[in-house]
Amino acid sequence: MAKGEGRIKVINKELQQAISNKQLSAYVKNTKQYKRINEAYLNATKVISGGYKYRIKRQKVYLPNLPESFLNIKIAHISDIHAGNLVNKKAVEIGVDLLMNENPDIVFFTGDLVTYRTSEANEIKSILAKIQAPYGVFAVLGNHDYGDYAEWENPKAKEDNLNSIKEFFHEIGWKLLLNECEIIEKNEEKIAIIGVENWSKKRRFPKYGNLNKAVKGSKNIPVKLLLSHDPSHWESLVLPHHKDVAITFSGHTHGFQFGLGIKDWKWSPAQYFLKHWRGMYQSGNQYLYVNTGFGFIGMPGRIGMPPEITIMTLKKRKKENHFDFLADNVMASNNP
Repeated sequence: MAKGEGRIKVINKELQQAISNKQLSAYVKNTKQYKRINEAYLNATKVISGGYKYRIKRQKVYLPNLPESFLNIKIAHISDIHAGNLVNKKAVEIGVDLLMNENPDIVFFTGDLVTYRTSEANEIKSILAKIQAPYGVFAVLGNHDYGDYAEWENPKAKEDNLNSIKEFFHEIGWKLLLNECEIIEKNEEKIAIIGVENWSKKRRFPKYGNLNKAVKGSKNIPVKLLLSHDPSHWESLVLPHHKDVAITFSGHTHGFQFGLGIKDWKWSPAQYFLKHWRGMYQSGNQYLYVNTGFGFIGMPGRIGMPPEITIMTLKKRKKENHFDFLADNVMASNNP
């Protein structure tokens, strides 16, 4: 039991005793304290429970070069799990079940499995292993996955941690793309899944990604889908140098874990710091989708920016704006 919750119960008990003994006047001096604790506890509970109210966001994207064999392919996209912060395992499992109930053809994870160390993810390893799809689950690393924010005894310990996170993905059956691509084929038609290591426009975030290396082997593939953790990569390198990348899938921003949004209208403090921070963006025939994250960091929850599971369906029919935003489906998990 949390300290705040325990203190509230003690005060409630004292209040009931005061009422039964007709000694309310002696208890008045404590009522302000009770109100403060109760209000703080209720507010904290709302924030924490908001971190587990997983929401499905649906998108349809129209690609003129999409092979007929991949028409209506359903992509599930999650990002920023930050496993060490997800203490409510039952709630996480409900979120995973929500994703799997969509029966995606393929799943993308765009980085930040953990915050500091690979060991954080061990507690939910079996839950994450439930995420599978016919064409596979593909993942990339985020800035937190390299161990750059942890203190290590020596360089080898940090290197071992990085190797362990690579092994973790292998053990749960997810294909980790390290500046490389994977070609998916059906009926002799192909699409390319490209994954880069973390690359950010901002100096304080690492630049391990090498997109030129990652796209090798995808030259003649009509549709290229890119997984890149930091959305600043899209405008900085993808748009000017890789015009044939149809959609870039990113995360990283968390939508600041705070905000408001109704269909195409959205607001968050994130918009004053980040150009691309949530949802779909378009430049010509190229798209960026920023998922606001499955987990949380810093503030132990979310307000008005629920954890997101993106379900994107690829279409071929040409349409104005070339993408549709569909109504959200919301399912709240059990509160922690």
